[in-house]
Amino acid sequence: MSYNLLSEPIRKYIRDKRWESLRPIQAAAISKIISSDNNYILASRTASGKTEAAFLPILSKADFNAVGVQVLYISPLIALINDQFYRIEDLCKDLEISVTKWHGEAKKSLKTNLIKNPNGIVLITPESLEAMFVNAPYNVSTLFGNLKYIVIDEIHSFLGVDRGLQLMSILSRIQQVNRNKITTIGLSATIGDDNYIEAKRITGDIDSTKILLDRAKKETEAKFKYFKNSSAELSLDLLKDLYKETASNKVLIFPNSRGRTEEVAVKLRKISDRVNGHKFYYSHHSSVDKEIREGIEHFAKSNERFNFCISCTSTLELGIDIGTVDKIVQIDSTHSVASLVQRIGRSGRREGEKSIVNLYATDKWSLLQSLACWNLYKSEFLEPINTAQKPFDILLHQLLSVVKQLSGCSRTELFKRLRINPTFIEISETEIQSLIDKFIELDYLEKVDRELILGIEGENIVNSREFYSVFKTEPNFKVIHSGKKIGDIPFSPQVRIDENILLAAKIWKIKDIDFKGSKIIVIPARDGKKPKFFGGGGNIHKQIREEMLRILKSNENYTELDDSSSEVITEMRHDFKGFAINDFKYDCPLIEKEGKLLLYTFTGSKINKSLNFLLALTGIEPSIDDHSSSFELVIDKSVFRELVKEVNTKYEKINDYLIAELKENESLIGFSKWGEFLPLEYQADIVKERYYDFENAIDLINNMNLIETE
Repeated sequence: MSYNLLSEPIRKYIRDKRWESLRPIQAAAISKIISSDNNYILASRTASGKTEAAFLPILSKADFNAVGVQVLYISPLIALINDQFYRIEDLCKDLEISVTKWHGEAKKSLKTNLIKNPNGIVLITPESLEAMFVNAPYNVSTLFGNLKYIVIDEIHSFLGVDRGLQLMSILSRIQQVNRNKITTIGLSATIGDDNYIEAKRITGDIDSTKILLDRAKKETEAKFKYFKNSSAELSLDLLKDLYKETASNKVLIFPNSRGRTEEVAVKLRKISDRVNGHKFYYSHHSSVDKEIREGIEHFAKSNERFNFCISCTSTLELGIDIGTVDKIVQIDSTHSVASLVQRIGRSGRREGEKSIVNLYATDKWSLLQSLACWNLYKSEFLEPINTAQKPFDILLHQLLSVVKQLSGCSRTELFKRLRINPTFIEISETEIQSLIDKFIELDYLEKVDRELILGIEGENIVNSREFYSVFKTEPNFKVIHSGKKIGDIPFSPQVRIDENILLAAKIWKIKDIDFKGSKIIVIPARDGKKPKFFGGGGNIHKQIREEMLRILKSNENYTELDDSSSEVITEMRHDFKGFAINDFKYDCPLIEKEGKLLLYTFTGSKINKSLNFLLALTGIEPSIDDHSSSFELVIDKSVFRELVKEVNTKYEKINDYLIAELKENESLIGFSKWGEFLPLEYQADIVKERYYDFENAIDLINNMNLIETE
């Protein structure tokens, strides 16, 4: 029995908590972690006890009397560290094990004490680890030279993104300064059978990493509602219905953007005030001040008496504990099934409860996409994750970090450290050596005798406050009322004196702007506009688009749809009724009208972007609408096959065309924070691998069947 494998202090903790039994993922993890030194990925639904599943056996097995920090907990969010700190501290309270938060907002005195006496458990973000390697590399070996365990929370949030590559590299560098093999435990919501190899990759040791999967699933109840938007703001009818659906519950609303998040929070509060409803309406996103966000989280977690409504972005997708939530609302479709899974998992967390989700749509394509995501959610599909095979931009970042860490090193030593780092395993020796030469030319590195040190340009990059992260942050103005910060908004034409804005679920009038200090002084107001934030939507996977087409060509009735939603789906089915679709991957509806072709590809966003780029190379100037996955082409149908031949010819020299485009349009590499510092040929490789999907685009256009109405 797993319980008997635990140490007596941990068994006492369980008895004191009056747990009736261990959760399935906990029982499995305890027996495996205690009996082996393998790495494990613990995958189960939200609120299934994954944190305890990792820490109960670790606290029983690790020797906390040994020198140095024994357990390193890595989180994607500072807020999650602050939340988990109390949980882990509670686990350790009778064990005399210290738990230390280490991030930019943590107390400096606690960090100083830990350096003097390295011990216990440290909670940290990847960026704080990067900063330690760069600014105080001796602390890395002092603190983590005898490390036994690394626990990565919400490991799925690191998969397929630059931050995950940075983390993978940092873990390899920690292992390099360690005297022992470190055991890594990843905690994740279910990430799909095809994606576990990517989670294993982050540990740096695929073969020694095993998956513990709890497939138990909550019953979920969904309801779709349709309210067509005729303007940029949500209709009053939608807001009134949303108020009725949420006024008597504890609710999270996900509107997909920070601006819409503010609009929902402010307008629902207005409706509630008019009908003497409750006042607990909040907005929660990255631009709301940290203290305000933490206050909202604490209220939601500790409050049992009052209903509340938090309008939020993905900041509340991850595992921050906000207690019981009765219902989730999604306004317009999520960009991925994985996001829908995370959001639905926030409700029905108590045993025996079901998850409840209301899905609103404001246009027909969003409704169809939302329904497709729901179907795929029910079939347990999750988007496959593609991790960059040749991350030249992360290589540059980590190379500079390593040189700074070592205060200079020989070329041989630098090459060796990069070569044994599994993050860069697909980058060839020749490519690494060539990049080192290029970096010397660009003055990122300087050769002094037999050593490489940072060059002037390299020093400028590394000494920037932005160096520790690999994700971009927009330049913001602090919004201040009565000396207290409310949040941040980016500068836009909207930022001018006497303009009213929405932020932190309240309305503010701009009274003064300090351009030099990047501050906006505001006072409360009665009406305002949602702030303009930058950043676009996510990429839609081709499987979602194929499912959208399947829905249009099926006769299935969906009981989850309200009357308005059913009518819209019926109308869309009628529009596509005449197209005889047999192959949902390659059959593409085509409408020919007045010398123009309207082509529906029903494929993924990256493939559509690739097709658009390739078609533009032929000189026809296509008009793309990724929302409906369609292209408008000003050509005659009879020349389409010739066009396909020309596209294939252009594709043979795609790197040359990408380099030419990058010369004209620097923003093309804008998604990569450090990509712009690379030579153009390497920028082209990054853009080709991560921004486009030319391989599948060529496959589609070569095998495409143009289906016209019968």
